[in-house]
Amino acid sequence: MAEATLNNTHWYAARTRYGQELGIRDRLEALGVEHFIPSEKRRNYRGQLRERPLINNLVFIRADKRTACELRTERALPVNYLFDYVRHTMLTVPDKQMDDFRKVLEVSITEGGLIDRPLAVGDRVRITRGPLKGVEGNVLELQGKLYVVVSLAGMVFASARVPRAWLEQANRKIQNI
Repeated sequence: MAEATLNNTHWYAARTRYGQELGIRDRLEALGVEHFIPSEKRRNYRGQLRERPLINNLVFIRADKRTACELRTERALPVNYLFDYVRHTMLTVPDKQMDDFRKVLEVSITEGGLIDRPLAVGDRVRITRGPLKGVEGNVLELQGKLYVVVSLAGMVFASARVPRAWLEQANRKIQNI
């Protein structure tokens, strides 16, 4: 995170045309630019393993502002950066939110546990154990199962099932939800 402030690099959210996410990923890898495209691998009807984006038309690019703009103008990368109308600049996603979002998308937890403190739907919580340790999000309960929901700038959400015993209330107020 210290490197992010020194190099002034941020995660930028960008839109692209439908179906171009994986092609853009390949171009960004060739250019050596850090990126993230939420995707999953599934078998098609022939049994072949195929990758498909979880969120259509969305790409996250980590770079400084100058490099991000050059990707679009000089490298002709077909993306349009999302705009933050409050700050009048390109929308950036904080490192902590992006890390939490990536962890939640990578892990699915199905174990149970006991808890001695009540949690209400919408409470801000922090995960204290397991592979998602340190992730902060909001409580969501569906059909008797507990999920932690993480958002990126209030526009994209990811959830993971988490045992109640692994949660503690976070003292911070809800951000971007």
